[in-house]
Amino acid sequence: MKQFRNRLTLIMLTLIGLSMLGAGLAMVKVFKQSHIQLLEDNMIREIRLLQTMMDFPDTDSPDAVEYYTNRSLQLEELSDARVTFITKDGRVIGDSESNPVTMDNHAYREEVLEAGKTGKGSTIRRSSTLGQDMLYVALPVKVGDSFDGFVRLSLSLSQVDNGVRQGWTVMGIGLAILFLAASLLSIRVAKGLTSPLEKITRVARRIARLEYDARVNINRKDEIGQLAKAINGMADSLQTQVRTIRDNEDLLQSVLNNMTGGIVMVNGSGRIMLVNRAAERMLGIDAEVITGKSYRELKQHYELTKLMKEGLDNRISFHEERNLYYPVESIIRLDGVPMVQEDGAYRGMLFLLQDVSDIRRLERMRSEFVANVSHELKTPLAAVKGFAETLLGGGVSDEKTARSFLQIIYDESERLNRLIGDILELSSIESKRVQMDYSPIHLQAFFETISEMMRTVAEKKRISLELDVPEELFMEGDEDKLRQIFMNLLSNAINYTQEGGRVKLTAREKLHNGQSEDIVQFIVKDSGIGIPKKDLPRIFERFYRVDKARSRGSGGTGLGLSIVKHLVDMHHGRIHVESELGVGSSFIIELPVLQEQEEAGI
Repeated sequence: MKQFRNRLTLIMLTLIGLSMLGAGLAMVKVFKQSHIQLLEDNMIREIRLLQTMMDFPDTDSPDAVEYYTNRSLQLEELSDARVTFITKDGRVIGDSESNPVTMDNHAYREEVLEAGKTGKGSTIRRSSTLGQDMLYVALPVKVGDSFDGFVRLSLSLSQVDNGVRQGWTVMGIGLAILFLAASLLSIRVAKGLTSPLEKITRVARRIARLEYDARVNINRKDEIGQLAKAINGMADSLQTQVRTIRDNEDLLQSVLNNMTGGIVMVNGSGRIMLVNRAAERMLGIDAEVITGKSYRELKQHYELTKLMKEGLDNRISFHEERNLYYPVESIIRLDGVPMVQEDGAYRGMLFLLQDVSDIRRLERMRSEFVANVSHELKTPLAAVKGFAETLLGGGVSDEKTARSFLQIIYDESERLNRLIGDILELSSIESKRVQMDYSPIHLQAFFETISEMMRTVAEKKRISLELDVPEELFMEGDEDKLRQIFMNLLSNAINYTQEGGRVKLTAREKLHNGQSEDIVQFIVKDSGIGIPKKDLPRIFERFYRVDKARSRGSGGTGLGLSIVKHLVDMHHGRIHVESELGVGSSFIIELPVLQEQEEAGI
């Protein structure tokens, strides 16, 4: 902008200088012409005055040349101009500067010819006699029969040139002063024009740098003020539009990032244009790295890229499921949708990824659950039916044998009753229909009650049942559900511990760096047969049995640990197992001291 201001100032000064120079030249020319015209008019008046006051003897007399020469000399002293008398035929008979006898014929001189035609003749030319520019003025003069010719006055223009030079000097000084004043005014005007333009330019550059809050602070009513208002209006419009676009982008990005399903957008040339967080997590990729590259870069997912290629080639929708093994083994449902604009232009394919591993696992578990329930129900029912048919058929006459058959029927009925009860309990828990009734619990008294109930069973197997619960330990929980948790765990510990073994329940407040975490840790430890490491991840599944024959023989339903896991979750706690085969197992439960009361929905 500074260069523009300098150029503008230079242009203005140049225009002013040229204008002033042109005006000066015109003024000098007018001055010179007016001065010459004034001299010419004076010389005409002088000739006419001579015509009326001077005697004109006959030009053919012998002393005519001398007479007219003397008169020309006298007149030159009076008028300060060269005087020449010329006859009609152009012969010079008198001149104040030269000898008439030696002078050329003047009949064809410009001023003489013009005077003969128009009655007045004038011209400016360089005198060969005097060697300077001269103004020649001639008038025809006729006095009776004695003189018929021309009287010519000539005057050197050196005086005119001197006047012009003086005029140039005065005018030059004036023009210089005027030019200086005009220069200062031009600089001020240029600055007044460019300064607001500089502000507008700076604001425009800030807007170009995405600083949409920039505004032009110019209060003018001219075109520059209108331009400033237009720039501010444009900035307001841009700021509003950009804010709307950013809000929409943020909303869209938030939606994409928080979607549970993955999205991969591939353009028509096969380049990945968009990947959301869910897709990053499912495919084990980084959006910043993969965006802009070919979908073939997903080399670790061969089946996936094969489906993408088919979708891009055929441009049709499809729905497929594939197993992925990286970054973790999972089952992915891939939906391909062609992206076509309203004008029919093909933009590529949109691939929607949904991790259906949990759904398929649940379907498998449901199927296994139905199969397990059918099997668990079928076994005791077959026993009941078989022994009942034997008794009804009269095949047993021995009362002792009959009584043992009835005992088996009773035991199997009890087992069916427990199984059905556990199934209903688990179903109720999983459907969230169980209401939690939290209350303060004194843990030592609570476990003393449970110990009394379990001690008889433990004594039958000569198993030592120990409690290690501080007297001051309290917590908040649902007493019935907690009793169900620990009854199941202690019952399992006793059932899977050999005779003469040991089962111990420990309760402690969990500490971290000497500070309480408001968590109570419970450990149910036994010296039983232990659990193989490969079975540890699945022991909380429904009907999962480590040793099916041993479990069934112990009277278990296979649902106890699954119920325990759900009840611990309902208390906002955690449970895990540590076990060593042949040494024993430890079930570790961590429950919060205080339970968060869930507000009922309105």
